[in-house]
Amino acid sequence: MSLTVPVGSDHQLARLLQIGIVLEEVVEARAAKHAADSAADLGDEVTAMLEEAAEESADHRNRLEALVDELDAETVPFEEIEMLVEAQYEADEDFDGVLYDQLCNEETAYKFYDDLIDAVEASDVQFGIDRERLIDTLAAIREEEAEGVEEVTQLMEERR
Repeated sequence: MSLTVPVGSDHQLARLLQIGIVLEEVVEARAAKHAADSAADLGDEVTAMLEEAAEESADHRNRLEALVDELDAETVPFEEIEMLVEAQYEADEDFDGVLYDQLCNEETAYKFYDDLIDAVEASDVQFGIDRERLIDTLAAIREEEAEGVEEVTQLMEERR
């Protein structure tokens, strides 16, 4: 599924939102895992950032799930969406370093929402949910991801 073409139906929108849900689950799980890793000497600031990122991802997931619930469309099984996420965004890829991993996760999520907003805005389909609310929700999540990228980048620069 490509985000380079306009979203053509409620079903396609639901599927794309489900991909966002899985991306958020990946970010949440990885951030929580790193924050809980007692063997790593991350420091209080990094641990707090990771815990905040996990909470933010859970919130994003809940907001996306609410949008999917409003659509009159069949959803795709979780396993199929998970495979799409791994293929498209390399969610199973290992990265060096906790901060670099978190930066990659935040950037991936930002890019996904940026592309999804473009695909929704390029569409002339009447969705089963209010277009303005959909775009506002996605734009707010995208902005929070951008803030996460900035926060991680700043922590990386401080630790040099």
